[in-house]
Amino acid sequence: MMWKDHGELFQRCEKNPILTVEDWPYQAHSVFNPAAAIVDGITLLMVRVEDHRGFSHFTIAKSRNGIDGWEIDSEPTFSPDPANYPEEIYGIEDARITYIDEMGKWAVTYTAFSDSGPLPSLALTEDFRNFERMGAILPPENKDAAIFPVRFNGRWAMLHRPVSQSSKANIWISFSPDMKYWGEHEVLLYAREGGWWDARKIGLSPQPIRTSSGWLIMYHGVRQTTSKASYRLGLALLDPEDPRKVLHRSEGWVFGPREMYERSGDVNDVVFPCGWVLVDDEIRIYYGSADVSVSMASAKLSDILEYIHGCPETKCPEEYCRWFEENRGQSTDPKKGDIKLDFIPKPILFSNK
Repeated sequence: MMWKDHGELFQRCEKNPILTVEDWPYQAHSVFNPAAAIVDGITLLMVRVEDHRGFSHFTIAKSRNGIDGWEIDSEPTFSPDPANYPEEIYGIEDARITYIDEMGKWAVTYTAFSDSGPLPSLALTEDFRNFERMGAILPPENKDAAIFPVRFNGRWAMLHRPVSQSSKANIWISFSPDMKYWGEHEVLLYAREGGWWDARKIGLSPQPIRTSSGWLIMYHGVRQTTSKASYRLGLALLDPEDPRKVLHRSEGWVFGPREMYERSGDVNDVVFPCGWVLVDDEIRIYYGSADVSVSMASAKLSDILEYIHGCPETKCPEEYCRWFEENRGQSTDPKKGDIKLDFIPKPILFSNK
């Protein structure tokens, strides 16, 4: 099953959007971009809720079937605390949830919106009622952080997306002995160039999932046209023992805005999942639709793995990648058999450390 044979891999839930602000037990402007987990057989969403000031917090919603019958906390579950954590002065956004079996706790990474811009913060919880805040873990400007559930050579690993005026928005990987201090920063996935669907910027979507083939990640890609920017979703597969190595990366997107509830809202043409869950052979993604509501789509894990294995391999010698880096953007005469590098996507780099 080659990647060219596929359109969208994920099928939308017929009841979409499954959560809107009309479902909320207290006043809010919008609900979207939920983290997701299965806790004691119940689907738990940590939903981003934006108030009428424009600031966000998190509220827990639970469902037995993950589709309807949601029980929503009557007040915010996890709110900004700028008095003790000044980086949260403008709110908290877009959580990702990872269960850390070694600790018996859930790691909640989220974006704190500071005076200097967004940055990743971390909290730990056992029950989604009491949270141990660890504060900011990387400086701004940075978003889309999620922690792997296991250590690699004694170190925790985290994916995130730093941005500066001198660099593009790419996905990075970093390591830590204690989840507080992070280093060994490397680029994991580059935003492509030119007309690609993920040419402007990319960022991690939900937390990594361990599969029989390696670590499956979903990422969002943004393409800017003259009239709009569209957020679509792609996949990558990482080495099971060394997540710095990308084994496969999808060339086309696997899910994008199509329905009216995804194409019209506070931010048009956006599907933005911060959580997914695996139930038997089914992966469900819970996503923000147009930044105003929560929707769900699903696919079989076996189909996803068959698809990603049919995508081009991305491993290449480091010297080969460096050559592309040095020559990217140069054009030669294709009539002479030379490569026209303008249209070659930026390669994925990894080290052999």
